[in-house]
Amino acid sequence: MTALGLPDTIQACLFDLDGVVTKTAVVHAAAWKETFDAFLRGYEGQRPFDQVADYDEYVDGRPRADGVRAFLGSRGIQLPEGDPDDPPDAPTVHGLGNRKNARLLEKIRTEGVEAYDGTLRYLEAVRAHGLRTAIVSSSANCRDVLRSIGAEHFFDVRIDGVVAAERRLPGKPRPDTFLAAAHDLGVEPSGAAVFEDALAGMDAGRAGRFGYVVGVDRVGQTDALYAHGADTVVKDLAELGGKE
Repeated sequence: MTALGLPDTIQACLFDLDGVVTKTAVVHAAAWKETFDAFLRGYEGQRPFDQVADYDEYVDGRPRADGVRAFLGSRGIQLPEGDPDDPPDAPTVHGLGNRKNARLLEKIRTEGVEAYDGTLRYLEAVRAHGLRTAIVSSSANCRDVLRSIGAEHFFDVRIDGVVAAERRLPGKPRPDTFLAAAHDLGVEPSGAAVFEDALAGMDAGRAGRFGYVVGVDRVGQTDALYAHGADTVVKDLAELGGKE
């Protein structure tokens, strides 16, 4: 293992955004809960959205519309697909997803975005060691969030919700967005490490046959991260090292 806590075959690092670089996973979970709970009140006998179990299982790490479909499917509810530009009050999959995004953006505006210091230090070390880097996120707000914390310069490549839509890349748990990042960096998947906190991200790392998959456990799900394909699990990337 290198001073970065990675196999010496690793040439590039692919980082998820929410929960790995920024402390926005909890904000996403809260926005989903507010959105789904308001929606579920129209369905008799439906229990509220569980901000931990339902979030981890159905929406964390997935593109917004996929998260809506997965969660509603778990409750036996179907909605028309609608269109990506549906207004937030539209009774469609995309409308509900856009309602969640509007809540999220309001929370970000009022509460701000904070980065994990351990991740920023690790990114500095990764860059100092000459490894290439990419940010891989299902969020369409990825670039704005990175700019808000002054971290855009850490990444050579950005594959986010905007880029994925342009290239028609399916989201996590499919590996396509991570594979696209490795391709854009000019490395084989076996030469890239994936850094993820979501179970869907672990699945993507395993499916893509990446050289190393690091699970970041922010919420006490170490066993689940290993079960979904992590090679190692840390609570903070500072645990991996990064110093000579």
